[in-house]
Amino acid sequence: MAGETPDIIAMERTGTGKGAARQARRENLVPGIVYGGGSDPLPINLPYNALIKKLKAGRFLATLFNLKVEGHDDVRVICRSVQRDVVKDLPVHVDFMRLRRNSRVSLYIPVEVVGEEDCPGLRSGGVLTMVRSEVELRCTAGDIPEKITVSIAGKEIGDTIHISEVDLPEGTRPTIDRDFVIANIQAPSGLASQQEDDDEDVAADEVPAIEMEAGPDDDADS
Repeated sequence: MAGETPDIIAMERTGTGKGAARQARRENLVPGIVYGGGSDPLPINLPYNALIKKLKAGRFLATLFNLKVEGHDDVRVICRSVQRDVVKDLPVHVDFMRLRRNSRVSLYIPVEVVGEEDCPGLRSGGVLTMVRSEVELRCTAGDIPEKITVSIAGKEIGDTIHISEVDLPEGTRPTIDRDFVIANIQAPSGLASQQEDDDEDVAADEVPAIEMEAGPDDDADS
């Protein structure tokens, strides 16, 4: 299970309705609601600056958070919507959903590469190129992997590693149906340039010589 679920700090909001929401915004807070999980909805306020920082970090809607509200037990949540001002494009309301252990969610999971010491391609000077440093997976909230592990042991220059080669936790699957590439072993830039030059030389050698045929004027001069 993910060992570093980020915290998100909020305060319980007293009062509901447009008046309470406007008051929260005047105090540099963003109103929100937490629902689901078999419990009553909980109105909350989130510090504006902290929320903006998390939004700018990206993938806010696909990140599992540990919600901390004073006077309430910590709970794992995922954001289901961020309402924004139509003119300023700033957040004005946030909806969070509580997750049970059997809730299914889509999250981006980091990729860890192992087996470098047993990779012939790297020993030959090849370069590991990560096409995806994280992969979006569909999994249950109670079994979210901290990372997925990709082995490059035995890989040669030119080899690629696909998602089908990765052992995913039981009940976990990629959100993309095709067998996409995670990483590959590329030739070093100098070797690749030399190969391109060699290919050009071979291509030039293969161009047939053109023999000039004598025309009528050439015969007349001879």
